[in-house]
Amino acid sequence: MTALLLAAALGIGQGPAASVVNAQVETRHAAQTIEREVAALASRQDDRWVAYRVPARGRRSFECSERSRITLEPSHELIVLARLAAGRVARLRTTTPDCEIDAGGLPVVWLDGVGADDSATWLASLLNAPATIEWSNQVARPALIALGVHDGDVATRALVTTARDHQNSKMRSDALFWLGQRAGNEAAATIAEAIDRDPETDVKRRAVFALSQLPKDEGVPKLIDVARSNRNPAVRRQAMFWLGQSNDPRALKFFEEILLK
Repeated sequence: MTALLLAAALGIGQGPAASVVNAQVETRHAAQTIEREVAALASRQDDRWVAYRVPARGRRSFECSERSRITLEPSHELIVLARLAAGRVARLRTTTPDCEIDAGGLPVVWLDGVGADDSATWLASLLNAPATIEWSNQVARPALIALGVHDGDVATRALVTTARDHQNSKMRSDALFWLGQRAGNEAAATIAEAIDRDPETDVKRRAVFALSQLPKDEGVPKLIDVARSNRNPAVRRQAMFWLGQSNDPRALKFFEEILLK
């Protein structure tokens, strides 16, 4: 009963229900950008969570600990939760409305009316600074995951920028992975650019895998080009491996050409 009352307090009445337990919940409408809302809440200096929901790409499901129910249809929404401590974002989590949220006794501020583009802009701002191991693990990488499943062109552009320019090779690799889940010329071009220009072989290999995740009419021709002409032997081998997994007639024809030479 408590969980249901808290879910109602959060204004989650449509689609899959989410419940928050072990928390004092404050619900408010986002009257300004999410960046400013979070900054205003962080200025209180006490520990709390702030949460909101936005559309996700397709239908998504996150693993819930101690699930008490089976969700047959994953959610088409994403819940973003930021833990505020000492005046800043200290941790970021993502989930879907089919998971119960236990706030561990901390207050939760639920923001209604957060737009997808505004959310993506804020998440992108968390990817770069400060560049510490703790920040990377607790904030930046979860923000990148959130962008990966986030709906909208702003999220796509943030992934493109990260894949091209981020100073951390792991972040570039992860951004390429998420771009591989998105069809479109911009995603494919960014992945191909990473194969050609990224200075790290591991990033290039991850980019090849990202090509394999694109729709076959986009990915297979590019994989063949990489396998045929890339100057890095490790990258060529990776492209051949994923071509072998594709079961695509064009890949078979390519291998026949190689063997008959």
